[in-house]
Amino acid sequence: MEIIGKVLRKCALFNNVSDADIDVVASTAKVKDVPSGTCLFKQGEPRRACFLVADGTIEISRNSGEGTEQLALLNSGGVAGEASLLHPGTHTASARTITTASVIEIDRETLHNALANNGRTAVNVLTKISAAITRQLYSRRSGQGQCFDSGTNRVESDLISSANVPDDALYGVQTLRAIENFPISGILLSHFPAFVRSLAMVKQASARANAKLGILKEDIAQAIDRACQEVIDGQWHDHFPVDMIQGGAGTSTNMNANEVIANRALEILGKKRGDYAECHPNDHVNMGQSTNDVYPTAIKIATVFMLKGLIEALQKLKVALENKGKEFNSIIKMGRTQLQDAVPMTLGQEFEAFAVTTGEDIDRLGETARLFLAVNMGGTAIGTGICADPRYSQLCVEEMRHTTGLEIQLAENLIEATCDTGDFVMFSGVVKRAAVKLSKLCNDLRLLSSGPRCGLQEINLPPRQPGSSIMPGKVNPVIPEVVNQVAFRVIGNDLTITMASEAGQLQLNVMEPIIALSLMDSLRTLASAVNTLTERCVVGITANSEHCREMVENSIGIVTATLPAIGYKKATEAAKISLETRKPVRDILNEKGWLTPAQIDEVLSPEAMTRPRR
Repeated sequence: MEIIGKVLRKCALFNNVSDADIDVVASTAKVKDVPSGTCLFKQGEPRRACFLVADGTIEISRNSGEGTEQLALLNSGGVAGEASLLHPGTHTASARTITTASVIEIDRETLHNALANNGRTAVNVLTKISAAITRQLYSRRSGQGQCFDSGTNRVESDLISSANVPDDALYGVQTLRAIENFPISGILLSHFPAFVRSLAMVKQASARANAKLGILKEDIAQAIDRACQEVIDGQWHDHFPVDMIQGGAGTSTNMNANEVIANRALEILGKKRGDYAECHPNDHVNMGQSTNDVYPTAIKIATVFMLKGLIEALQKLKVALENKGKEFNSIIKMGRTQLQDAVPMTLGQEFEAFAVTTGEDIDRLGETARLFLAVNMGGTAIGTGICADPRYSQLCVEEMRHTTGLEIQLAENLIEATCDTGDFVMFSGVVKRAAVKLSKLCNDLRLLSSGPRCGLQEINLPPRQPGSSIMPGKVNPVIPEVVNQVAFRVIGNDLTITMASEAGQLQLNVMEPIIALSLMDSLRTLASAVNTLTERCVVGITANSEHCREMVENSIGIVTATLPAIGYKKATEAAKISLETRKPVRDILNEKGWLTPAQIDEVLSPEAMTRPRR
């Protein structure tokens, strides 16, 4: 009972609830010690109880239909499924333990029965729960994350003035300034987990390098190292509430990371958040660093990590297209140039070409991403290395190879690397190239499936939803259409990156925040679009083989195959007559006597026309 009460008082859900009311809630709760991997509740299941973390870690995740996404990691004092205490319904996420854990389970019905005997306690407790959930929702909508709702504050100071920082926030006063100054896009650092992890990897490598140099005390270095590892493992991401679009060349992002890591390190050292005399965001976490080397380095690392998702998606698409190429290998159809009949080919050849062009994009993306392995760590403010130990750069890069698993190298010239953003322009161009080619592929799918009676109707896309509010029976190619739109967005992002890169001045480009957002948005959105295209369109495509062959037989374009036998002039005459009379080319050749029936069969064999021959 005492342990339960202690955990309840630590939880923001019951902040400022009286001891007497806490005791009522505690009487309905029970402690469970559970092994790692225990599922507490699943997405879609009826809500029954909430769980408070006494010890260990709980992962909150959601399946959006395109895979499972980690939303948060909850540690001691965290609560999962709190809405269960107010009303039934279904869980919108899943919760499972990822370590051995001790959790406190509060069953809704049991709690409500206990509260039914005391109206005042019921009002107090349910009001506090409702207020906490409301603060969480407000914090999410206002861009302040979802963890900072205790209602109590600590005072921190900076160059500007003193300010109240939420007690349960790991960030500090400079992050608070950014929240206030940049309510711009609503797209937060925490929305890009790879970026948050990359920032922590840079900070971890820096702490290890400074510790090896003997300029960072061992106990502080270990605490920073552990705090960084927790962020790398997915914890505390909700404490990165700064908008991705920000002034200051990324300083707010760097300070957000410095403050979160410093405050978590303080807790590891047994100190209070904000007690920066023991571990300071600037003096210790940011030792030997500047935003101007940390920020672009983290962007590069995050880009490499995020690219893996796009490449995996493209590889799946390539395989799906190859499979369709094999499936449709024997289906004869008409090839077209300038939307006019050209010469026959197989539908399989068309899809094989789609697969090859997708493979080319995979190769180009991988090759260009290697540019991001060269970083400017140790360059500090403008690349001269001021405030950094001369041995720091190389040591930091070596540590980064361990923390990231990437072949990180020190840039040849740190001054050039600090102000230059050309690598982002080049890589974004390759991402745009992939998007443009995907959009062309989707244009082709829309044309080939047009109909069902008055279009090309060579293929059928899987029907996904009704296509009109007024035209009964209409089904639209919605999946290719959405990929087209994503491609347009990627093209726009590329232009933004180009303009932002051009806007650099002297020793720094202050527009890197919009470069980061545009590039990461392109990678994430395009990967989702490719997965959607593969899973909800390509794998379900079928062919109208008889219709395809009928169009070939009736096409004027097959006259091209007669050139070696009758020459260009006669072939042109046959095409003209066919166009005017709508007679098949085969009949005209026979009527003119230019070829024997056997020769006509050989020359106009559609299968023979899909490949070179003597």
